[in-house]
Amino acid sequence: MSVRIRRAEPRDAEALVRLGRDVGREPGRWLITTSDWRSVGDERRYLKALRRYDDAAVFVAETEEGDVVGRLSVGRDQHPASRHVADLGLMVASSHRRQGVGRALLDAAVRWAREHRIEKLELHVFPHNEGAIALYEQFGFEREGYRRRHYRRPDGYVDAILMALDINSTG
Repeated sequence: MSVRIRRAEPRDAEALVRLGRDVGREPGRWLITTSDWRSVGDERRYLKALRRYDDAAVFVAETEEGDVVGRLSVGRDQHPASRHVADLGLMVASSHRRQGVGRALLDAAVRWAREHRIEKLELHVFPHNEGAIALYEQFGFEREGYRRRHYRRPDGYVDAILMALDINSTG
């Protein structure tokens, strides 16, 4: 299946909110939030604000039919000592997993990072999300740490694995 990767636009807000809600409600509990995703209006305002802010971006994976099936958010760390690092978040619709969508979004993150002089991309992933961990490791991310009880959700605390990619070591 082919998808087009592009920068998210305010007109994508409704589709991105729907994607976040769908992934957040899956039984696998892949996202930090288990409640509702942000509102369409908040998402639209966020995407508009990104136009004026060079240190962050949101990319979407869009099918030939125009359906948004993936999202990647990336943002530079603002502390002067770690401005060479950017944090990312990735989600792909269940219908489009294991089809190269996540990898294509990660490629976009690496391109963005190089353009913005980022040297390291990092992310958190739940230990039970074996599919995502496999994708990240195949892409070149390495485990850098384990954060116990790092996120609090209504049903309790969740651990997180910290993973990172050295941009200078990627092809």
